Amino acid sequence: MLKRNQNIGLFIFRLSLGILMFFHGFHKLMNGVKGIKEMLAEKGMPEFLAYGVHLGETIAPILIIIGYRTRLASLAFSIVMVVAFWLAHSSDLFVLTKSGAWKNELIALYLLGGVGLFFTGAGKYAVSTKSKWD
Repeated sequence: MLKRNQNIGLFIFRLSLGILMFFHGFHKLMNGVKGIKEMLAEKGMPEFLAYGVHLGETIAPILIIIGYRTRLASLAFSIVMVVAFWLAHSSDLFVLTKSGAWKNELIALYLLGGVGLFFTGAGKYAVSTKSKWD
C-alpha cells in the first residue's frame, strides 16, 4: 500500500507555486513596473505601491521555495494576488474563455495556493520549521 507523505506533497506544492510565480517577478525585475504604476494611478492609488509586486512576486516566492517563514511569505504573496486581481483582472470576473475555462483561473490558483500555504505552513522539508510563521 502506498504510504501518505504530506511533507513531500507540501514540498512539491511549494516548489510549483514559488517557481511558477518567480518567473512573473523576474520578468518585472527585468522590465520594470511601469504598467502597474499606470494601473494604480488609474485607480487613484500612489504609484510607489507598484514596487510591492517585487515582494509578492519575487521575494515571497523565493521564501516559499526554500521554506523560510512560509506562512508569512504566503500571506504577502496572497495579498499581492488580491491586488493584482483588483488592478488587472476584476473586469473579467464572470468571463469564460473559448474553451469554457474561467479567464481568471490562473490568478485564482495562485491566490488560493498562497492562502492554502498560509494555513498549512511549509512542512518538514524546509529551511525553517520552528517559528509560528513557518
